[in-house]
Amino acid sequence: MINSPNLQSSTTHLKRMGEVSLWNLFSGYILVGLFGFGGISASMYYIAVDKRAWITPEEYTAALSLGQVLPGPGLMNTCIIVADKFHGLKGVFLALMGLLLCPILILLALVTVYDHYSQLPEVQHATYAAAAASVGLIFGMGLKLARAIIKSKTAFFFMASAFIAIGIFKWPLFETILALAALSIAVGYLERE
Repeated sequence: MINSPNLQSSTTHLKRMGEVSLWNLFSGYILVGLFGFGGISASMYYIAVDKRAWITPEEYTAALSLGQVLPGPGLMNTCIIVADKFHGLKGVFLALMGLLLCPILILLALVTVYDHYSQLPEVQHATYAAAAASVGLIFGMGLKLARAIIKSKTAFFFMASAFIAIGIFKWPLFETILALAALSIAVGYLERE
């Protein structure tokens, strides 16, 4: 089990929450998976801290912070850290099964329905509309990020260079980003001198 001073429950919290059963852990993470559209951090906090009182807000923050810096999906890491605290490997297995069960079942149901009706013009138009909305969301987020980080002509140059190289000239993504990152680090170093 993971032992960290920030992940140890206080005595009063342990008395309030009682023993966390395997069923409680499994069913709690089923709810997290169901509520987690667009990200599960808020629903994980609601279940683990507010609703089921497994851990304190400070313990959740410590687990989430640790989960984010470990390799792999950050919130799955957080799930593993919390479940390990109560039931070790068995708890981790059940928590991950609970977390993934409903989203996988929903995805399989949607894929089955889509597969059956994908040839209908209405479904094709809805799929294109959803794809366009997704592109719009990505573009909008890109603009928000660009406004937040582009404070100089140099930053604008590198953003525009990446867009032109990848978006217009269709250069390979990995090599382009690698080259631009190395060049931007060098330019940043020279500008700092």
